[in-house]
Amino acid sequence: MKHSLLLFACLLFAAPGLAEARGRIKPCQGQGPRRTVWPQGTLLWGTERQVVSKEMSSVLASVDLGRVRLGSTAVKGLRIEEGHLAARSLGPKGLVGAVFQGTASDGQPVEVALCGAEPSPTDPSMVWYRIELWNARSASWENPCVATGRESKPRALAVRGVWDETGARHEVPGKFTFACEHGAIAKCIGWGYKPWATKDGHALEDLHQACTRMARADYCGNGSSHTRQDNPIDMYDALRVSTRTTEATRGWEPRRASFEAAWTPEGAWCLARTRDGQAAEAVLAQCPDRFEAEAQDLGEGDRCTVRRKGGRAGPVLLRNQSYGKASPAP
Repeated sequence: MKHSLLLFACLLFAAPGLAEARGRIKPCQGQGPRRTVWPQGTLLWGTERQVVSKEMSSVLASVDLGRVRLGSTAVKGLRIEEGHLAARSLGPKGLVGAVFQGTASDGQPVEVALCGAEPSPTDPSMVWYRIELWNARSASWENPCVATGRESKPRALAVRGVWDETGARHEVPGKFTFACEHGAIAKCIGWGYKPWATKDGHALEDLHQACTRMARADYCGNGSSHTRQDNPIDMYDALRVSTRTTEATRGWEPRRASFEAAWTPEGAWCLARTRDGQAAEAVLAQCPDRFEAEAQDLGEGDRCTVRRKGGRAGPVLLRNQSYGKASPAP
């Protein structure tokens, strides 16, 4: 009995780097994903929350490029290239089976196993990875990506940079993000805002970050979302990576939509209304130092009722429409 309790304690508090511990289950054995939360519309990383009640909590917030093992061999020279991991003498699938050292949003170390690599059919430079996270409490490997009814085994992209609890992106040497496909980081890449790409000589990195704010309706730029699961949106930008949808398509009816907000990497620059039904002025109470009630005409029928204090239209990178009624101008 004492021996069993001791073994359980060792599994519960196993430190990262002990993946080959005696009696431990090997990764990539086909365990099904966990389905503990379903807040698709609010996700940034697309991962399960470390603390369910905390929106900007993640079981996997960043991954270390310099601490990777493939069997008993340390992988050297690993780097992030355009949409995929790259290592000397290893192809995209050569890293399958590797175990990475990662970090949860509270700073706790975690282990991540790379279980599969699938080149994107629409962009061969991008690779979708199937990953598993070691859960010491259940003593099992689990998919950290949140599943939905449409995709029960979601994958992840390897993206340069890390995001903090406010939703801000940072360049951290030797670190990257596994962005699961149901989170805003990966969704915005799928929508065309690849942070490593350029269009007409303009880097898309800031547009991608503005998109992550827009996808989650993070008006204040503090990590708090104002959206609902599967809330339809239409986005458009000055570089015309995305253009305004004017004709009805499957899942989008322009006649039901109205202008919502204009976006920067730090959050909304101005807004006409909120996506979750609150009055635009309600955002003033949530970040009073950021916005003021003042009309701003952006042209093309896009008119804000609340705008950034002291702001000018220059930093606007992205705009969006969503379903709902526009607020009357003050």
